[in-house]
Amino acid sequence: MFSSLGFYPVSPGSDTYSLGSPAVKSAVLNLENGKTFTVDAINQSDKNIYVQKVLLNGKPVKDQEIRHADILNGGKLTFYMSSKPAK
Repeated sequence: MFSSLGFYPVSPGSDTYSLGSPAVKSAVLNLENGKTFTVDAINQSDKNIYVQKVLLNGKPVKDQEIRHADILNGGKLTFYMSSKPAK
């Protein structure tokens, strides 16, 4: 399930999630704390499988990972997809 959203836990017990290529165009996680965490994949298709950039609440994600707190705080994770790998 995590991987289809474009992020997944690599190490049990760690609070970080590595970023990947989402399999969904959009998803909303309704969190227990009443907040929502939205995942959007702009231009995602069968051909556009490469991530060009990722924004978390409008700010670039540079480390190719997000933290559990980022999810719990709610907000929006946006993947920009393309048919070619980023350079």
